[in-house]
Amino acid sequence: MAILSRHLVASGSLETGEKQPRLLQAFLGTCVGVSIVDKVAGVGGLIHLLLPEPVGPAVVDQPGKYATTGMPCLIERLTQMGATAENMQAVIAGGALVGPLTHQDMNLDIGGRTAELALKVLHDQGIEVVRSETGGFFTCRIELDMQCWKCRILPAGFDAADTHSARPEMAMGDIQEGIESIRPIPQVALKVLRLIEDDSFDIGKVADEVRKDQVISARTIQLCNSAMFTKRLNVDTLDHALVFLGRNLFIKLVIAAAVQSYYDQCGNGYSLCKGGLYHHAVGTAVTAETIARLTNKAVPAVAYTAGLLHDIGKVVLDQYIAGAYPLLYREFQDRHMNMIEAENRILKVDHTRVGGLLAENWSLPEILTDAIRFHHRPADSRSGSPITSIVYLADLLMSRFHTGLELERMSADNLGELLDGLDLSADHLKEVVDKIPSAVFEPAESTSGNMS
Repeated sequence: MAILSRHLVASGSLETGEKQPRLLQAFLGTCVGVSIVDKVAGVGGLIHLLLPEPVGPAVVDQPGKYATTGMPCLIERLTQMGATAENMQAVIAGGALVGPLTHQDMNLDIGGRTAELALKVLHDQGIEVVRSETGGFFTCRIELDMQCWKCRILPAGFDAADTHSARPEMAMGDIQEGIESIRPIPQVALKVLRLIEDDSFDIGKVADEVRKDQVISARTIQLCNSAMFTKRLNVDTLDHALVFLGRNLFIKLVIAAAVQSYYDQCGNGYSLCKGGLYHHAVGTAVTAETIARLTNKAVPAVAYTAGLLHDIGKVVLDQYIAGAYPLLYREFQDRHMNMIEAENRILKVDHTRVGGLLAENWSLPEILTDAIRFHHRPADSRSGSPITSIVYLADLLMSRFHTGLELERMSADNLGELLDGLDLSADHLKEVVDKIPSAVFEPAESTSGNMS
């Protein structure tokens, strides 16, 4: 049998094809995955739905994002390839809850609504659903083997049958040693972070600092030509970058370029794929910036930076998590613990505490230090700034709508209160997700080449 080539179907996209040695995969949280195959015609496909329907009257330029537009698109494409409704069979998975539901606010069940609309399209078209696993709070992945047309629903990011591992021994001395052993964020980035705390900073001074670091300069230029951040501008110097991008976007790219080298120190602990931790950080940053603009509660550039830095503590703990991965997974599944609870149970410390220590060591601004330390517990924030709540919400949305990047389990117990504090409704969450650029949802492995 031929070796299967793996292809990740990004959120908001779909893939179809004839019989071939290929494995289609989609990692699902609140998103919904639907596979449809016609074994008689020898065709099939997989769609990764992000939302139930378009938000607002805008023209839909990415139909695969929505159940109401994506499902008809998938079915039509398969029909054009020779499939018929009577021979098509569907499997549907995902649709996990964003947060706990209350009788007053059923709108938080975004995934449930997406699954409901997808099932309605299948029913209306007379397509048999042979398996459906939706709802709950857990992430999963759906896989379609295009060689034998077998579809599986599996736990996200975990293949091993043995979920027993030794509890790693860790002391505060180990944490301090870990902090001292990792390469910190480059000095140029730390200087930039301190400069932008004052909104009247001189962009010329920032550019001068960046020029002093050849590696950061080169990476900044590379990011200028990456679909993740821009529309692939033909930029070859920092001066060109300043002209084309403007002050705010230039600053974002400089910080992202510097932070990438820091996150690249991670091994196979928290990251579920190459570059997963960094890619999640960028997605959280973009989402935090989107929320800041929507709410007018914070400076978007500061929200972006806080989102980019929120998981810096994971780099220190990564080597310990790598050995305890099966144990951590068991804490998630059997004890229903969130990440902070599981880390403290296994390691006696969590990544937010370690991240706070790093932020203090690097003399980061208080508003960023607070967001790093309390992004899992925004109610405990000491800064009085909504930035911490914004980063929490951005992190939660990324963990629900863009799974498969890193090991994460966030508590959403107080989500309703947090939304009230930001003057947001559950409907606003769909608007936030809809505004996130599609490049953010591309598989990390396919975008890392553009950003390394």
